[in-house]
Amino acid sequence: MNYKMIAYLLGWVLKIEAVTMALPLICAILYGEQRMVGVFVSCIIICLFTGLFFSFRRPSRRSFYAKEGFVTVGLSWIAISLFGALPFVFSGFVPNFVDALFETISGFTTTGSSILTDVEALPKSLLFWRSFTHWIGGMGVLVFLVAIIPSSGGGNMHLIRAESPGPAVSKLVPKVRSTAAILYKIYIFLTLVQIGLLLAGGMPVFDAITMTFGTAGTGGFGVLNASAANYSPYCQWVITVFMLIFGVDFSLYYLLLLRRGKDVLKSAELRTYILLVITAIGFITWNCIGMYKTFGETLRHGAFQVASIITTTGFATTNFDIWPVFSKTILVLLMFVGACAGSTGGGIKVSRVLILMKSIVKEIKTAAHPRNTMKITMNGRIVAHETVRAVNVYMASYLLIFALSLLIISLDNFDFTTNFTSVAATINNVGPGLAAVGPTRNFFDFSALSKLVLSFNMLVGRLEIFPILILFSPSTWKK
Repeated sequence: MNYKMIAYLLGWVLKIEAVTMALPLICAILYGEQRMVGVFVSCIIICLFTGLFFSFRRPSRRSFYAKEGFVTVGLSWIAISLFGALPFVFSGFVPNFVDALFETISGFTTTGSSILTDVEALPKSLLFWRSFTHWIGGMGVLVFLVAIIPSSGGGNMHLIRAESPGPAVSKLVPKVRSTAAILYKIYIFLTLVQIGLLLAGGMPVFDAITMTFGTAGTGGFGVLNASAANYSPYCQWVITVFMLIFGVDFSLYYLLLLRRGKDVLKSAELRTYILLVITAIGFITWNCIGMYKTFGETLRHGAFQVASIITTTGFATTNFDIWPVFSKTILVLLMFVGACAGSTGGGIKVSRVLILMKSIVKEIKTAAHPRNTMKITMNGRIVAHETVRAVNVYMASYLLIFALSLLIISLDNFDFTTNFTSVAATINNVGPGLAAVGPTRNFFDFSALSKLVLSFNMLVGRLEIFPILILFSPSTWKK
């Protein structure tokens, strides 16, 4: 285990976090929030000096393998969450550190679950930081690190694989650093386009920027207590479209830039994703007819909530907790499916669901015809046995963590719907659930123990289990 290299990279992560805090500091200056200026200056100094302490000298031995990659990613996300919670605590708006940590982890993991009962009571700079954590966590802080610093001893791909969502991660171009840069350029471009479209629809500048951060990272933190309900239909449609856009594998956008549209259309995951969205919107719109004044309004709310839930963003334009049970069941199922691999969305991922379904079909055929040599394919290519095995192990781990989390938070004695959807909303990085954690409620009433369990779920969901679980394995730390 190359401890010095891990510490060096952790130092860089904290220095990057210090730089990102400069933006809410500028926001505090622009809005005349003198108290928050001092808060963010203090947080920047703490992050910067801690980062410098760990990365003051570049290690001479820079060998970096899969184990170091997982450990670095896991520790980095814990570190940015711990230090990222400081503005909430220092400002006094969230004095309880467990609550502040829950809110911060929810931000960085792009979950959107909140303990805040009155979002609008927070100063603009703190709201900016809260939403900006979505944007930072959406593409991944380690992906950004790889894009800006020199090669870490050949271990860059291990960092990207440990942080990027999906059953398999590949390079877009031969150099890993160039791949990371391409991903961030696409991410920034789409972010700027959405901000521009929201501004064109009359949305205030601050709201347009922060709502875009939540959309791009598929996070869901809003700056109004009503989430996205108070914005115009035009703005709601823009957010709907961009939630779906950010739920697509970013490598497909790179193929579009290369004018390889036919390769994009061959993506089974993309076709399934689009089919799921259209089908869910159709069923929910049909099921909710009569609840709103016009068919157009019903369609808009249905489309918005389907996009919000399948991409695990978590914005809301209406209280979907009062929808018919059929529609709510569809939304809960979409929570588990999630977005595409390689996107900023959470959930199990459409590609994993496809591989699991194909595995079931294969096993059925093998049971009936033992000599069958059927192979699982995706996009005309055979899926490697290692990938299928990884998906199966992921699902087994996922179900075990889900069950244990559900058992622990049941100690708070909430109803089953609240408990089940709380775990589903956090481990899938969705945000709101149903009942006591519905779109008009929050997670404030849970005990400290439950908040820590749900925070763990958010990290596990965003990093897809193993970069966090590996930290608890004694063999990880043996030399």
